[in-house]
Amino acid sequence: MLTELLQASVLIGILHSGIRLATPYLFAALGETVAQRTGVLDLGVEGIMLMGAISAFYVVFETGNLMLGILAAIFVGALMGVLMSVISVTYQAEQGISGIGLYLFGLGLSSLLFRVLIGSVVSVTGFQELHIPVLSDIPVIGEIFFQHNLLVYAAYLMVPVVWFLFDKTTLGLKIRSVGQNPQAADSLGVSVNRVRYFGVIFGAAMAGVAGASLSIGTLNVFQENMTNGIGFIAVALVYFGGWRPLGVLFGSLLFATVSAMQIWGQVIGLNIPSDLMVMLPYVLTIVVLIFSSGQIRQPAALNKPFERSG
Repeated sequence: MLTELLQASVLIGILHSGIRLATPYLFAALGETVAQRTGVLDLGVEGIMLMGAISAFYVVFETGNLMLGILAAIFVGALMGVLMSVISVTYQAEQGISGIGLYLFGLGLSSLLFRVLIGSVVSVTGFQELHIPVLSDIPVIGEIFFQHNLLVYAAYLMVPVVWFLFDKTTLGLKIRSVGQNPQAADSLGVSVNRVRYFGVIFGAAMAGVAGASLSIGTLNVFQENMTNGIGFIAVALVYFGGWRPLGVLFGSLLFATVSAMQIWGQVIGLNIPSDLMVMLPYVLTIVVLIFSSGQIRQPAALNKPFERSG
């Protein structure tokens, strides 16, 4: 049975699926990376994704306009980010508890909105595959990398964008300084709270798009709790990637490819219990985090409220 998994057509399918399945992880984890680099741990990513997913889906369901759906997801995600910022930055509530509260709020509200506004599982016409001219015609390579929808390409484009933000801009310097030593940044005239607000709101907006990539980019339906833990995995991927965009990219691809492998394993009928196959990506994440934990240096001020001295 294992030989079937190694057939060329199956391997191409796994890699193609892995590239696509990494999309929500990339959006959510890159956004969370920015938030955490400012010193704020947002565990509400899952709830924000659900709100982004229902917002995008409902707008597309009513208007048929995909771009309006994405804008709705960004707007609602940003609002959730403002809420998280007020609680964790302004009022300095414990960040982990605040994030869990935000997750539960998003989970409950998205379910309520689904029942009130839609009522049953229906589908919409989401983003279709966009074949890149010339590149998509390259044998094997073209099928794996250049035959995806617009949101997939956008997710991978965000990797160099976030890297550029961190390493090549004044704002990126402020983000890194606030996450490492907020007192020193404050003494140099940097508004710590303003930078943290930006990081959390940006991360939440990205999480909103991550949710939209599921409801109008991959599945084209909305179901209650459809994220199924993706938001929490995205937070783990930030640690896995060492708070670096390229590290997050590698982690997202690894997790998504293993997920694609378990899906394809069930499709071709591998003689392995389906529950065990579903567990594989999560077990892999735990194992990698265990072995990489000693090499990870998190932002020094992560999960620590800032109080001005003097």
